[in-house]
Amino acid sequence: MKKYLALALAVLMLLSAVSLAGCAAGTASSAAASAPAASSAAASAPAAASASASSAAPAAGGNLEESTKLLADAIANLKTTDNHQMMADPVLFDVPQATGTADELAKLPDTDSNKWHYYEYLDWDKSADAKLPASPADGQKGKHIILIVHGAHAWTTCYTDAFKAACDAVGMTCDVYDPNWDQSTQDGYVDQAINEHPDAIVLIPISADHAEQQFKKITDAGIPAFCSNTTPQASAMNYILAYTGPNDWYQMRLAADKLGDKLGGKGGVAYITHNVGGSPYYARCYGPMTELAAKYPDIQHLDVQSPGFEASAVKQVVSDWITKYGDKLNGIVLADDSDQAIGAVEACKAAGRQDIVIMAAGISKQGAELIQSGDLMCASYQSCQGDAGLAVRTVSEYFCNQEIPRVSYIATDVITADNVDSFTPCQW
Repeated sequence: MKKYLALALAVLMLLSAVSLAGCAAGTASSAAASAPAASSAAASAPAAASASASSAAPAAGGNLEESTKLLADAIANLKTTDNHQMMADPVLFDVPQATGTADELAKLPDTDSNKWHYYEYLDWDKSADAKLPASPADGQKGKHIILIVHGAHAWTTCYTDAFKAACDAVGMTCDVYDPNWDQSTQDGYVDQAINEHPDAIVLIPISADHAEQQFKKITDAGIPAFCSNTTPQASAMNYILAYTGPNDWYQMRLAADKLGDKLGGKGGVAYITHNVGGSPYYARCYGPMTELAAKYPDIQHLDVQSPGFEASAVKQVVSDWITKYGDKLNGIVLADDSDQAIGAVEACKAAGRQDIVIMAAGISKQGAELIQSGDLMCASYQSCQGDAGLAVRTVSEYFCNQEIPRVSYIATDVITADNVDSFTPCQW
């Protein structure tokens, strides 16, 4: 009997083991079956994202519609400090035919406007354009921009504040990098900006000649590149979606006409420049110089100096001119109507030479006050806030897939005692 009991017990234990093994196998099978289900869910995630993106196509259309409305509202309603339109329609200029190659024109005298053709006009070989990024056509709202300026100045602060305000009005965000007039620092910021992968980069080049390699880097990285304010060398446009800013040559020529007329077409003129190498250096010196040479051939061009923007340094240069040239010095052209103008006016007053006629690029609060007091004969009107507004408008139009001019300018004027009140309070 014990034998049978032991045998029955063994059979029972065997059956239990088989049953348990079957359960374990079933559980394993179940787990294995659930694994593909999890994989399937994971695989469905991209499909869901794709469906989202697909279903977001109407949302993108909605964003485009909202972006277009935001932009239109900003264009209509944003005003500058002096109550002009901040995002006004751009001004376009025709590019005349060059009379020679760049090397040939470089041999001409400084007073010949043809010499500066490739500095004044963005006249580039469009057939050599790089593959510029296509618009995503989904609107500017929600886009992030990096703005790289040239250096610290009251003008730059005004421009930056206006750029941020314009971005905010159209639904974009922005970061601003300031290299403080140092080329290597600006190059570093270009690299940093590229690594941050923004939706677009807006650059104010420190040097016209160096700009091409900066914009090439940005475009090669697939990031939309825009140039603002200072003009690059013409060939840099092969890597730039659009340039926006002042037509510095044109506005300085307009002011030079008033200077030549005031001098009666005679006398001697000397020039204080902007920072050497940047486009304002060429435009604000050789723009008025070539205009005076063409229309007032009896005017003598005495000297060109680049003392910077410190009033004391400019005062010293002008004092030295007065000593050196005496009554032959009758007019001064300045690249800046703030500290440069203050230094020049102080030197003339100290020497009892208020007869010297001074014109400048403008317009700052100091410049307007000097015009009102009669110490400054005239200044060009270059809207700092309008400059920023046009840049943001153009970037926004690009994201909205609107046609944008490759080169466009802000409107200008010449400010004198007769109209200065129309341009106050000043923007900076």
